[in-house]
Amino acid sequence: MGGIETDTFLLLGMIMALGAGALSFLSPCVLPIFPAYLSYITGMSVKEIQGERTGKVRKTLLNHSFFFLLGVSLIFISLGVGASFLGQWIQQLLSGDSGLLIQRVAGIFIIVMGLFVGGWININFLMKEKRLQYKKSNVSYLGTFFVGTGFAAGWTPCIGPIFGSILLLAASNPGQGVIYTIMYVVGFIIPFLLLTFFLGSTKWIVKRSQMIMRVGGVIMIVMGIVLLAGFMPRITEFLLDLVDGTWMSKLG
Repeated sequence: MGGIETDTFLLLGMIMALGAGALSFLSPCVLPIFPAYLSYITGMSVKEIQGERTGKVRKTLLNHSFFFLLGVSLIFISLGVGASFLGQWIQQLLSGDSGLLIQRVAGIFIIVMGLFVGGWININFLMKEKRLQYKKSNVSYLGTFFVGTGFAAGWTPCIGPIFGSILLLAASNPGQGVIYTIMYVVGFIIPFLLLTFFLGSTKWIVKRSQMIMRVGGVIMIVMGIVLLAGFMPRITEFLLDLVDGTWMSKLG
């Protein structure tokens, strides 16, 4: 692919990773326990957090959220770097279109995970929650940081399949893998911080979490089909034609 086509492919992957991060946070595995996590890392009760916010309470929430997300980001980005190096090593080990092969394997995985996330199939071993536990003896920023690393290192029924898809996407594009992981982290952070300040909105979103997961599952399946069938170059070409007006001129 040429430079512009590669940039377009990167942009599509970044958008997918950003959405995947948001989907991970809004999943039924994370969002319902979000107020409890805030309570745990700040030492305040859920009632205090959901009640009238003073400047001191907002500052406490923001500071602890920062260190929690710093721990989460460290683990996620480290895994993304590892996946990129693994993908680069595989491409060097294999000859020919190894990158395309990894993309197609990633496509199959993302389709299966999309079916799982959407609730259309069950994979029993993914339903078992494996999480590194960290017991906070007192409220501290360092403790909050380690709670974040423990949370990110856990394999939950919702986050694992979604983030695993991003790691495979990173492995199939080693030069761009870290960028995909960073965008995933950004997608996770944005709703986390927004709902930290608008905690009352969580109940409304929780009621619609299953629908959100189904929509996310459909998007994952579509993306998986695109990677499996090798349609990404055609899509990037179409987008480039659309931008420079070639597509519109062909219709005329």
